[in-house]
Amino acid sequence: MEGSDSGAIDDFLVIAPAGRDCQVIGELLGSAELRWQADNDGERLLEALVSGGSAGAVITDDALARIGAARLRDAIERQPPWSDFPFVLLTRRGETRQGSRSIEELVNVTILERPLHPASLISAARAALRGRLRQRLAARHLADLERARGELRELADTLETKVGDRTRDLAAANDRLTAEIAERERAEARLLQAQKMEAIGQLTGGIAHDFNNLLTAVVGSIDLLLRRTEDPKLRRLAGNALQAAERGAQLTAQLLAFSRRQRLSPTPVQPNEIVSGMGDLLDRTIGRHVRVETRLDPGLWQALADPTQAEVMILNLAINARDAMPAGGRLTIATRNVETVPAKLSSDLSPGQYVAIAVSDTGAGMSPAVLARAFEPFFTTKEQGKGTGLGLAQLYGFAKQSGGTARIESREGEGTIVTIYLPRTEAACRSAEIPVLETRAAERVRILIVDDDEDVRNIAAALVEEIGYDVDAAESGEAALRLLAPDRFALVITDVAMPGMTGVDLAREIRSKVPDLPIIFASGYADVQTFGEELLHENLLKKPYRIAELAARISAALAERASGGNVVPLRGLC
Repeated sequence: MEGSDSGAIDDFLVIAPAGRDCQVIGELLGSAELRWQADNDGERLLEALVSGGSAGAVITDDALARIGAARLRDAIERQPPWSDFPFVLLTRRGETRQGSRSIEELVNVTILERPLHPASLISAARAALRGRLRQRLAARHLADLERARGELRELADTLETKVGDRTRDLAAANDRLTAEIAERERAEARLLQAQKMEAIGQLTGGIAHDFNNLLTAVVGSIDLLLRRTEDPKLRRLAGNALQAAERGAQLTAQLLAFSRRQRLSPTPVQPNEIVSGMGDLLDRTIGRHVRVETRLDPGLWQALADPTQAEVMILNLAINARDAMPAGGRLTIATRNVETVPAKLSSDLSPGQYVAIAVSDTGAGMSPAVLARAFEPFFTTKEQGKGTGLGLAQLYGFAKQSGGTARIESREGEGTIVTIYLPRTEAACRSAEIPVLETRAAERVRILIVDDDEDVRNIAAALVEEIGYDVDAAESGEAALRLLAPDRFALVITDVAMPGMTGVDLAREIRSKVPDLPIIFASGYADVQTFGEELLHENLLKKPYRIAELAARISAALAERASGGNVVPLRGLC
């Protein structure tokens, strides 16, 4: 039957204008379930050739004449590349027309002579349909191939851009990885340095503690010897020995400052006043070949630090700068406020505000290798006998123990800048208190000496007796408690670091039994972290001590007790 959709691609076009040929041919195709459409004037055929539609055409030779050979040839040449339109041409037996020969030469045509058997027509139509379906399948494959080729061309066009983008991404990732590796190496180096400094600090702290005990016996013995002879020769020899012992005490003080175990007396200080007050001292120490300049911030905050140690640190830096400029140069001491902690110091400083004291010179500077070891104790670039190498290590220990830090910036041939960072404080400065030193007791009182070192204990007892007091000595805290009785002792002088019961533990026991009994702590070092914050509120006597200093501390403690107190606070200097 005739199809209702003239555009269906599986319909056969029947072009048979004479008589009932079109209807008969259509019925034969319909009996084989093949779809068909009548095309009496051939216009649909011409459209199907150009568009690639329809399954094929069943055409009689007399229809060719009506369509026209030229029009048919033009439409056939305009077929899509994949199309080879199938024709079934019906001719009369024995007749061969010119149009029939032309179409046979041009296209895919099957010629059937009439009268024909219905089976021949159906077989030819089915063959034409199969061929047409294969053409369409090939067309789809060609379309897929062309689409793939288009995508490949597009990919090729964008490949260079994508490779460039990917290369940049990889380069950025590599830069990030390199930066992370470098930062990790720096962190590991800082950790290694901190561990090394801590290990050296523990070692030097222990050595300094034991050495101070030895020096206490030496200095005390020399003091007693000087009080017992008027012989000039003996006094000169004793003076030489005392001078050497004091140099040893200074060396141990440097060791303790580096190891952060030195007992500091932090008070509110004004760094500008410290620097200004050192003018004459710096002029005498540095010499005329070095010009000293100061750049002091007029609005400088107060800092929390031990004023004596701060002055010593500045003097040491000035001397180092002088030694780095043997031919002369410029030494500059500058102060400034630090509002926030710089990123490069975030690992060393807690968040807060700081006061910076910078000492710079125009000397030879340091190489990277020297700069990396500058804070190590005993490391020095000076000739043998020209220095101990403890100056910068002591500076670093002082700054860290004060709650700050120290930094060195230096380049060979360009000079060096050493900056000390000290925490800011808003507390008011306290005025200096000059104690009245007394070397003789006004009345006979008894003092208890407690020390586990026999030499130190004996010399301390001898010094106290020389001052004019009665003495009992105990080798431990337990032994001291056994001697303790109400009103028996006017004062206790105890070592801090003792085996078993420490001096701090002994003080707590004494406080519970005799609350008003004054206590003086004598120690080669004061490790606050080990022995507790209580030391901050007690009278501390640093070993080695001179007889005059011991007499002054005893006199002050007894005077404090007489006035109603039992604790002698540490004196601060602003």
